[in-house]
Amino acid sequence: MRRVYLDHNATAPLRPEAREAMIAAMDCPGNPSSVHAEGRAAKAIIERARAQVAAAFGADGADVVFTSGATEAAALACAGRGLAGAAIEHDAVAAWVDGGLDVDGAGRVAVPDPAGSVLQMANSETGIVQDLPQGLAVTDATQAFGKLPVAFNWCGAQMALVSAHKLGGPKGIGALVLRRGTDLAARMKGGGQEMGRRAGTENLIGIAGFGAAAEAAARDLADGVWDRVAQMRDKLEQALEVAASGTIFVGKGHARLPNTLCFSTPGWKGETQVMQMDLAGFAISAGSACSSGKVRASRVLRAMGYDEAAAAGAIRVSLGPETQEADLMRFAEVWLEKERKHRARAA
Repeated sequence: MRRVYLDHNATAPLRPEAREAMIAAMDCPGNPSSVHAEGRAAKAIIERARAQVAAAFGADGADVVFTSGATEAAALACAGRGLAGAAIEHDAVAAWVDGGLDVDGAGRVAVPDPAGSVLQMANSETGIVQDLPQGLAVTDATQAFGKLPVAFNWCGAQMALVSAHKLGGPKGIGALVLRRGTDLAARMKGGGQEMGRRAGTENLIGIAGFGAAAEAAARDLADGVWDRVAQMRDKLEQALEVAASGTIFVGKGHARLPNTLCFSTPGWKGETQVMQMDLAGFAISAGSACSSGKVRASRVLRAMGYDEAAAAGAIRVSLGPETQEADLMRFAEVWLEKERKHRARAA
């Protein structure tokens, strides 16, 4: 059975450019903090990657602080600041915010006090894109970076969280991007690496892969790759909507990530659908990868006003640049057959 990977919002497959950069970095023996030639060569790899990430993210003139991922970047940016946030934020952000921001039925968030708030650019489950207010304290750009034309210098936020493995880089490396001169207390202290904001010997191999992946992702975006992906997503949505009975398509008609389709069949557990489609050769999810392993209704959909049955019946299909339309149509055929069987059992 040929597998079809439709869970790019959880992790995107490693780009060949990232793999090549990582292999090359493995041959560099020096510690980036050492002053000899080998150390300077390692430091040069890091600084090249920093420039690649900054350029791809439209963050020239900003600081890029490499971390172990967006989760660590969220802690570095948000911990102890008493920021307000909405219930649709990723768990990595929600762990550090105090709530208080309302979500409407379209998944949009009102932010009365931007300087004291955090707001994601796009939701990992629904794909719904937010309008960021000027002066926002922190934004989670993890899902938007590489898929949407984003420029940090113009987005209005003071700090942004990004992650390599969402755009085809390696797992275990991310960054906090912040306006130059922003006051930020280090949570990991030691040797003073990363401009004194994140101590510890840098993950040279991961950083090299992140830089190469970011550069390649920016090229894809400029070449219109994600426009083609959005067209395929819309064709899949149309095929399912015409034939499915009682299925809710979350975010339809609103600005969404070009690759994301979230839909719910109330009464048919999302976890059950994921397992059935997995056995049929399709990798999808029932929500954020950090929480989909837990049997519970989507708190994102609940925050948007959906009832428990709808929130528990949601699944997410997330495409990538290598996704083929024929595979999506086969997915639709298989899923619709299982949906018909579900309706027959429930009748």
